[in-house]
Amino acid sequence: MSENQQYFERAKRIIPGGVNSPVRAFRAVGRTPRFIREAKGDTITDVEGKSYTDYVMSWGPLVLGHAREEVVRAVTDAAARGLSYGAPTGRETELAEEIGAACPHMELVRLVNSGTEATMSAVRVARGYTRREKIVKFAGNYHGHSDGLLVKAGSGCLTGAVPDSLGVPRGYAAETLVAQYNDLASVRELFEANRGEIACVIVEPVAANMGVVPPEEGFLQGLRALCDQSGALLIFDEVITGFRVAYGGAAERYGVTPDLAAYGKIVGGGMPLAAYGGRREIMSVVAPLGGVYQAGTLSGNPVATAAGLATLRILREERETIYPALEKKGAYLEAAFRAAGVPATRVGSILTPFFAARAPKNYAEACACDTAAFARYFGAMLDAGQYVAPSQFEAMFVSVVHTGQHLQETASAIAAAVRAAREAAPI
Repeated sequence: MSENQQYFERAKRIIPGGVNSPVRAFRAVGRTPRFIREAKGDTITDVEGKSYTDYVMSWGPLVLGHAREEVVRAVTDAAARGLSYGAPTGRETELAEEIGAACPHMELVRLVNSGTEATMSAVRVARGYTRREKIVKFAGNYHGHSDGLLVKAGSGCLTGAVPDSLGVPRGYAAETLVAQYNDLASVRELFEANRGEIACVIVEPVAANMGVVPPEEGFLQGLRALCDQSGALLIFDEVITGFRVAYGGAAERYGVTPDLAAYGKIVGGGMPLAAYGGRREIMSVVAPLGGVYQAGTLSGNPVATAAGLATLRILREERETIYPALEKKGAYLEAAFRAAGVPATRVGSILTPFFAARAPKNYAEACACDTAAFARYFGAMLDAGQYVAPSQFEAMFVSVVHTGQHLQETASAIAAAVRAAREAAPI
């Protein structure tokens, strides 16, 4: 039994499924998860000493790479002064100001600990501000594991959703209406069937949890118009896209301004931190200013804010070179997939190869992908020292520090892995 298998067997005795987040279990790809010992730059090393070029990058936060010197130094300096105070610090304000400067629609910002907290809180604020209860989300968009958002489409767009997890009350989930991503007509029908009842539309402006599915031209602008017409709020879930697809996130890249937005991953620089916020008049309903209650003992943690602030400052100071370089690297890998005959979708430095006849535009099309072929591809990539997400429905993340040599090696591995997947059963 390998060391990774030994670690996994031990973990399964005390942790559900042996992992603290389901996708890490590698069940969808029929492999044993790699237990990581250390990481630096674009490389991770497992407990057996095998190194991999990493395209998971902690699921997106590490746009500057693993163990970036300035970020590590900021964290160690902060930790030496105490891990948590349960009281305000100046760094919380500085980080909120950095977020607000990059994203002008974030007039008031509240720091929290996770993307789930951020999206859950933004929805609560929307309900409190509008005094409405129903919300609209999109099939295939993931907004964390809070009860009201952990749902998928039921028998039709005009009915409430069925809970997508045991333990989620049907009555609660019924307040969540599910539309089809990239389909404005499905959203319009929900507004017409629920006049004056919808508090908000929450959307991943670039879908990244059914694989990367970009918004079609006019889709985000159409959502903005529908919300304006109905008095509902538009929430962008930029947990993945914030500071990733552009310095100002998807709102900057697509020129659409949300009423509220949630940010995570990069804003914490690899530490547990997220943020939500928006227009001042809307965020003024949050306690202690207003009646929408949200709190957190570790919110604005001094160590996490140190990591986030160091990361955002580097991105701001070097954004004129960082984002074009990320775009170029992402395009290089996209071209490698297309050369191998696999459709790939990309926005900036996030991309997904789809084992299907064509790249999907929505959740239903994504679900039609050949997941068995993906599993074969994944295994071949892993064996070649390429660490990619163990699911057809996740993204690859490219960082500033992915080297030209490693990108070339990855391109060669892609060609071989696609051949291996096709030889077992043609795509």
